[in-house]
Amino acid sequence: MSGIVIADAGPLVALARIKRLSLLQTLYGPVTVPQAVRKEPRLGSERPGARLLSAALGAGVLQMRSLPSNLAPDSANLSLVLDTGEAEAILLAEALCCRFLLIDERRARVVARRRGVPVVGLSGLLLAAKRHRLVHAMAPLLETLKPQGYRLSDTLVDEVLRLAGEARPARQ
Repeated sequence: MSGIVIADAGPLVALARIKRLSLLQTLYGPVTVPQAVRKEPRLGSERPGARLLSAALGAGVLQMRSLPSNLAPDSANLSLVLDTGEAEAILLAEALCCRFLLIDERRARVVARRRGVPVVGLSGLLLAAKRHRLVHAMAPLLETLKPQGYRLSDTLVDEVLRLAGEARPARQ
């Protein structure tokens, strides 16, 4: 296993939208992103987080990597059940024997695990940031994700807050 962290677009976009993309660099150094993921957040657009992601690419915090050409057939097969970015992220994670794959989509996580790829989701990354005292509280971060369109089940939020040693804020 290498120290390389591979990331899919979803968690990157979420981190950029809540202005916490720097957590990746602080915790893990540069993060590798498959070429197909570059298209997903529409980096040249005015979409929320797109500018921060573009800046991270320019600064080398995110490093694009093409999928080896011999894996193109595997990518086509995986793309039948996953989006192209997820498929390439899983295959790149396998090829590079990564530390872990940062990915949130449930089906992609199942496929990655079946293929022996270690996975971490956005909530796991945020928990690591809290353990390293890079964030003070999880609850506000999790709440900030909701209006950004990031879906987290109540069960997951409860579990993340429990692992973080925080109580769930009173619901209104």
